[in-house]
Amino acid sequence: MVRMNQFMAAAALGLLVSGAAWAGPNDSDSVARTLVEQCANIKKGDIVLVSGRPSDMALLESVAVQVRKAGAFPMVSVSTDTMARRMFDEVPAALDSQTNELDMKMAGLVNAVINVESTENPKLFAGASPERMAARAKAGIPTTEAFLKHNVKQVSLGNGLFPTEATAQMYGMDKSQLSEVFWSGVNTDYTALQATGEHFKKAFETGKTIHVTNPNGTDLTFKVDHRKCFVSDGVISKDDAAKGGAACQVWLPAGEVYTTPTPGTASGRIVFDRVFFDGNEITGVTMEFQNGKMSSMTAAKGIEPMKAMYDAAGPGKDEFSLVDIGINPSVKIPANTKMQSWVPAGMVSLGIGGNSWAGGANTCGFGFNGFVPGSTVTIDDKVIIEKGVLKH
Repeated sequence: MVRMNQFMAAAALGLLVSGAAWAGPNDSDSVARTLVEQCANIKKGDIVLVSGRPSDMALLESVAVQVRKAGAFPMVSVSTDTMARRMFDEVPAALDSQTNELDMKMAGLVNAVINVESTENPKLFAGASPERMAARAKAGIPTTEAFLKHNVKQVSLGNGLFPTEATAQMYGMDKSQLSEVFWSGVNTDYTALQATGEHFKKAFETGKTIHVTNPNGTDLTFKVDHRKCFVSDGVISKDDAAKGGAACQVWLPAGEVYTTPTPGTASGRIVFDRVFFDGNEITGVTMEFQNGKMSSMTAAKGIEPMKAMYDAAGPGKDEFSLVDIGINPSVKIPANTKMQSWVPAGMVSLGIGGNSWAGGANTCGFGFNGFVPGSTVTIDDKVIIEKGVLKH
């Protein structure tokens, strides 16, 4: 699983209250209204980029209509897997290092981005040149920074769980089962979620040292003294919007509290029993850390595609960069599936590489994140997660 701050990454203003007008996948107008009015808090005169895939056109149309009804101006961008792959296969490699000037101008033009991140083919870039992918990622860094700098409100509907056949198949479950999990998470009590998020945000911001352990062998210690902490709870207050940058983000289903470590302080081991990278399943990943950097990485199976991308990446790829805890009680991982998610209450996610999207200073174009369910997390002397259960 990878998360980077992307051109269409995530965020919004406004207040999602308990009982907000979320609905199911067949009520695109209701979903769109909530995205526009409550999540993105679109105002008269705003310029809003609405993006997604042709398979989600009904929802994209509804979002665009709701944007216009608010007195704002929508622009709809549609992409396909075929076009994305052709842009790679048919465009000369010599152009990979170009920063997208259109995206740069968009960062200074739009006030908000609403993206429906429905994955049609998680393995779209299987077999692609790692060197070319690294060059493209590096060229995209200025765009990432530009959207943060201009405080663009971004909201992303999906968060790795948008119910498509491809995603359901990757997780070893039926699309209907994934849809039930997804909409249950989206329809959670946002008032309670916001309160939970603020509670754990305070714990992160007032703490100095975090210790993560897990029966699978994970045992990692790092410092977070004076680090900024962020909450993706479906609600971005006016204060959050005023802070701008990484504070202007939310992924839906929401329910995460995250921060970046003090550089150079991580020591110990991370073990991911299973993680997906570009649709490829990797099992038994073990990463050793000293002085904040990864000193070794091994896996039982499937690491080769990710390792090739890692080897081709630039400086910062080996830095421990992220801790993220899930706080959404409505997202349950079904038994006997491979489903993974950031947001289930008590989930712990850890990562290496770029973390500017999370408020950090690492702008590496490579990132690798995984999940360690069932962990115990201690901040200084206080246990905030015990064996995968949030402790208030």
